[in-house]
Amino acid sequence: MIAPSIAALIAPEVATFVGFLGMACIIAAYAYLTWKADPNPFLLHGTNLAGAALLTVSLVVHTNWPSLVLEGFWAAIALWGLAKALRDRRSKT
Repeated sequence: MIAPSIAALIAPEVATFVGFLGMACIIAAYAYLTWKADPNPFLLHGTNLAGAALLTVSLVVHTNWPSLVLEGFWAAIALWGLAKALRDRRSKT
């Protein structure tokens, strides 16, 4: 377990449910990217970031280091994508 004091605040069942919500966000974002010809980058990266954050909450309770590191990278890439989309939008105006 990562931090017993933090993990103790979240019931394991709640952490599992939150993890499933995160999983659904990431799957939905990937499906959106696949099916949409011109995806909205804010929706795509925002949903990925939300999914990574929710899965991280679950992984704090149900520690799995490789998955936790993956979610850190997933969140970092999503933040980079959001920043890039914001810069692109500002340069068009």
